[in-house]
Amino acid sequence: MHGFNGRMTDRIYAIPDIHGQIALLDAALDLVFQDGGADAPIVFLGDLVDRGAASCDVIERLMTGQAQGRPWTVLRGNHDQMFVDFIDTGATRSEHVRSGLSWLNPRLGGAATLASYNVIATEDMPAWPEARAAVPQAHRDWLAGLPLWHEAGPLLFVHAGIRPGVALHDQDAADLMWIRKGFLDHEAAHPWLVVHGHTALDWPQHFGNRIDLDGGAGYGRPLWPAVFEAGQCWLLTDDGRRALLP
Repeated sequence: MHGFNGRMTDRIYAIPDIHGQIALLDAALDLVFQDGGADAPIVFLGDLVDRGAASCDVIERLMTGQAQGRPWTVLRGNHDQMFVDFIDTGATRSEHVRSGLSWLNPRLGGAATLASYNVIATEDMPAWPEARAAVPQAHRDWLAGLPLWHEAGPLLFVHAGIRPGVALHDQDAADLMWIRKGFLDHEAAHPWLVVHGHTALDWPQHFGNRIDLDGGAGYGRPLWPAVFEAGQCWLLTDDGRRALLP
C-alpha cells in the first residue's frame, strides 16, 4: 500500500461505532491525542447513538469538536439514520432490519437514545411528539447532514461497507450504512483498503481488503481507536500502539 494522499508520513485516525458510550469516547479521544496531538485528523465511523446511555452527550461532544475547528470527519451510520427517521416521521421500523425489530426494542437501543434526551419511550408508547420537542433541531440537522464515506488516498472509510464493483459515487446509501452480505464475504481487493464498523466483532480484525474496527462497544466491549500511517494500521491502547495485521 502506498502512502496516504501520496505521502508516506500522512497519519489519520479512526474511531468506530460509539453507540452512546461517552466515557469510552472520551477515553478513545485521549488515546488519539496522546499519539497524535489535539489536532489529529479523526474519522468517526458512524453509529454514534443507541444502546448506550449518553447518545445526546456523544453528539454534543462531536458537534462541539467540529465547531472548534478540529479536523474531525463524522460518518452517518444506520443507527444514526434510524434516529433521524424517527424524529422526522415517527417511524420505528426499517426495511433493512431483517428481524423486524422496532428501533425502540432494547436490542436496537433507540429507547436509550431518547432517554438521553429525558424522553421515556417504549415500543407500545413511542412518545414521538415528546421526542420531537426534546431533541434539538441542530442535532437532527447535523446527523442528517453527515457524509456516508470519506476517502483518504488508498483508504476508504465507511460505516458498513461498499457494494463490490460499484463506483463510489454510484454506491447506494443503504449499502453504505447497512451492507453485510456481498461485502463481508468478498475476498478480492477493492480499489481501497476499506475501513468500516457496523458488524460487531469480539476484536477489530484486518481481512486484507478491509478492516472491521467495531469491537462491540455497543455491547459493553471496548472502543478501539486506530491509527493509519505509512500503509499500516495500529490499534491504540493504554500501552501504546498495537499492530493490526492481515
